[in-house]
Amino acid sequence: MGGAAGIALGVATSMLISYFADWSTVVSLSSIVAAFFFSALVGVFFGFYPARRAAYMDPIEALHYE
Repeated sequence: MGGAAGIALGVATSMLISYFADWSTVVSLSSIVAAFFFSALVGVFFGFYPARRAAYMDPIEALHYE
């Protein structure tokens, strides 16, 4: 969801800059795809890595708080 929201925000910002500043902006399909896959990779890593570490911990140890 974050990747799709970021793409929408980026395209909208590009259109606003183009309209208000009279600059020519180009958003290519390859940059959109690369940005989406990068955000998906980051989301998977930061979701999977802590969950995997927690899965291998002892439940008592994981819930212990000093």
